[in-house]
Amino acid sequence: MPTVTTKRPNIVFIVADDLGFADLGCYGGRQAQFGDVSPNIDRLAREGLRLTQGYANAPVCSPTRFGLMTMRYQYRLRGALEEPISSRSKGQPLGLPAEIPTLPSLLREAGYATALIGKWHLGYPPLYGPLRSGYDEFYGIMAGGVDYFTHRSSRGDHDLFIGEQEHHETGYLTDLISDRAIHYVQSKAADAKAGKPFFMSLHYTAPHWPWETRDDAHLAADAASNLFHLHAGSIHTYQRMIHHMDEGIGRLMDTLREHGIDRDTLVVFTSDNGGERFSDNWPLVGGKMDLTEGGIRVPWIARWPAGIVPGGVSAQQCMTMDWSVTMLELAGGRPHPDSPADGVSLARVLNNPADTFERPLYWRMNHRNQRALRIGDWKYLKVDEHEYLFNVPADERERANLAQRDPARLEQMRRQWLDWDAGMLQIPPEATISVGYSVKDMPQR
Repeated sequence: MPTVTTKRPNIVFIVADDLGFADLGCYGGRQAQFGDVSPNIDRLAREGLRLTQGYANAPVCSPTRFGLMTMRYQYRLRGALEEPISSRSKGQPLGLPAEIPTLPSLLREAGYATALIGKWHLGYPPLYGPLRSGYDEFYGIMAGGVDYFTHRSSRGDHDLFIGEQEHHETGYLTDLISDRAIHYVQSKAADAKAGKPFFMSLHYTAPHWPWETRDDAHLAADAASNLFHLHAGSIHTYQRMIHHMDEGIGRLMDTLREHGIDRDTLVVFTSDNGGERFSDNWPLVGGKMDLTEGGIRVPWIARWPAGIVPGGVSAQQCMTMDWSVTMLELAGGRPHPDSPADGVSLARVLNNPADTFERPLYWRMNHRNQRALRIGDWKYLKVDEHEYLFNVPADERERANLAQRDPARLEQMRRQWLDWDAGMLQIPPEATISVGYSVKDMPQR
């Protein structure tokens, strides 16, 4: 068991975009034609803690980010009922209100420097934006996705900003995000050593569509007319996109070491939801937009040499907002009394991976009228008009529906979900669902 440190760590919160549960080598992912897909992220897992039962707050982008920022179930805010917020909402009152306490705003109150490098996707200025919700600095995109070379959103608008000022820069977006993150660490290293820690949200757009590697600038004009890139992409392109992100993370870790602050820096890596078209979710089924395991179970890796023993593996069930609460606790902060957290701290698990505890987890989706509840080994799931009951450890692919075999448990879990849902905002009829593609574009998975 590690010695528990009392020093407040620097925090780097890395969030990939649409990364599947088994896309990484450390989660059983396959090698690419060029070799290992994620050697640097795999090293984070070897040098830290890897969780096997960790989840995202939602199976789609912006709702999860609401949970990350507020440390609460996203269903408490109107903007999070969009699935997801789209670029069509520009100018509309859909986003994270500036008055809501957030992880970065509370960390800033606790004495941290704060920055978001990468994807925001929680509403547009002038009503919303990273600088209005607790970040001192922002470099990245406001929208849910952009072309990697032209940096244009699905509306055709240029979408790369420093603060709230539009910023034009030539380059592949994944590399630009990595470069800016490294520059931020370099600029804050001296202060960190002197006792002023930093919090950096590093939110990549990789491996989100369009399907472009560093060498695919010639595809940008073609992708611009349809960022979903429905006629393009492959597993080989997708794996290379992950690898580009992994290379940037490797350079970032080298920078932390070079400046002598890696021991006192907590690095957490995850994805905002399950994988999309070219991802690997084995042994799970489903993906983005689904409340089956493939849509919500995601990699969770934490490395912190001063507080985490290398090589740990934990089966603790958790979701995005739990990690936000954990970071706030380790930083010496606490949730605002007017906005109590729904997330719970995982600090004890970091110190002892075997120290697991029961953690009920709830989800719902307007898309296909989905609902889900995970408690211990059991999962209640509803999709369309169909209800299911699964013993997840025994049946991770959710193929053996036990609803008729155990109707009492089904009823108990259904009632527990309904009681929870009664405390959340109800979904208004105007809330949008943006799937992007259907069976007309590719066969049912």
